[in-house]
Amino acid sequence: MKKALKILAKKMGYEIKKPSDKIGTDGIPKDITDETFIAIYNKCKDFSTCSLEPMYSLYKSVEYVVKNNIPGDLVECGVFKGGSAMMMAYTLLHFGDTTRKIYLYDTFEGMSEPTDNDVDIKGETAESLLAKGQAVCYSPIEEVKANFENTNYPSNQVFFVKGKVEDTIPQTIPTQIALLRLDTDWYESTYHELVHLYPILEQKGVLIIDDYGHWEGSRKAVDQYFKESNIALLLNRIGYSVRVSIKT
Repeated sequence: MKKALKILAKKMGYEIKKPSDKIGTDGIPKDITDETFIAIYNKCKDFSTCSLEPMYSLYKSVEYVVKNNIPGDLVECGVFKGGSAMMMAYTLLHFGDTTRKIYLYDTFEGMSEPTDNDVDIKGETAESLLAKGQAVCYSPIEEVKANFENTNYPSNQVFFVKGKVEDTIPQTIPTQIALLRLDTDWYESTYHELVHLYPILEQKGVLIIDDYGHWEGSRKAVDQYFKESNIALLLNRIGYSVRVSIKT
């Protein structure tokens, strides 16, 4: 019977595999045993499109910033429903650090207009995907604020900056950044963010590029900026799309 099912599945273009012994019944990889992270992840996952691995990397990045006393605030460009921002806030609270400000930049009205540079990993243009109602990433600011309030992070330490980053940055930026997370997908916005924000990312601070592996425009912006700036950068791969680096 098993052999017959495998043959049938193969004819239909599928493959039957045993569940990985590296993944627990809860879907959490068995090497991730940090119960604090798992509890925080379960609070945030419904408000994010990120898979578990990038969220764990973000959790560890915030932990690293706190434990190593990297000065500066936390910045996210491209917030969507606030899941990653919530991960940052919950993690700061867990490690007893509420001194840092969190800056959250988004249109809160959906994706900005893409250009010809913005093509996904399958070769489809962002313009085409948006026309189909895909890659929209829309969540109104009131909804995002309500989601974030669940963290109980001090409200006077959180800044929601509404508008295209090309219009709001650098007018509203902090003086020091400890962790910089870029998730606006497109070439123009990503390049603009790097030009104005990477110079104020502290030495040994964390840079996270969410869409390097998925969107050609994001990758082009990153590669172009660091080449023009003559900066050697090691980008560590977290899943197929996310890249993480420590500023040296």
